[in-house]
Amino acid sequence: MSKIAPSVLAADFARLEEEIKDADRLGVDMFHLDIMDGHFVPNISYGPGIVRTINRITDTFLDAHLMLSEPEKYFEAFVKSGADLITFHLEVHPDPEPYAAALRDLGVQAGISINPDMPVENVLPFLRHFDLLLLMSVFPGFGGQKFIEDVIPKIEAARHHIDTNGLSTVIQVDGGVDGSNAARCVEAGADILVMGTAFFRSPDRKALTESVHAL
Repeated sequence: MSKIAPSVLAADFARLEEEIKDADRLGVDMFHLDIMDGHFVPNISYGPGIVRTINRITDTFLDAHLMLSEPEKYFEAFVKSGADLITFHLEVHPDPEPYAAALRDLGVQAGISINPDMPVENVLPFLRHFDLLLLMSVFPGFGGQKFIEDVIPKIEAARHHIDTNGLSTVIQVDGGVDGSNAARCVEAGADILVMGTAFFRSPDRKALTESVHAL
């Protein structure tokens, strides 16, 4: 069964508690939290305070994606706010092992991400240190972008590496994922699908959630 992770950035923040509770009622597996600094990516989102608020609303797993130039400076703040897993980018830390260890020392899971223009081969040697690999299928910064098809062979390569080496790392895909490409992502080897606009603007969130779980 594949998992669905609604991206909270696409929710209606005027009704944030209702949006979170509605997703919970539908049985989503985790919430994806996009943290952007306006430097590593060309947009700004929210910080630990909003994560703390979300954590008060839900007991569901919180997956924080730090699209920051210096993510390690904020590890502790996001852990204290309630994040259960923190992902940072290989583009920022090409030697990511020490930062994975720092996250484990803080008591949370560690994730590593790459943007669409980075070869997946760059990240494969490090996966043994990480709980999650996040493959971006758009260039991060803004929601509603079109899915980049080139991520499919990256998912396949990562799946092969993980299975061949007996790793427990899970594969997450984020960016333009919706009902039209979800099955292909899962068939290629993805475990978790992040959906922002596709989830929160869906006319039938229940059916969407069930369809992902059925893949």
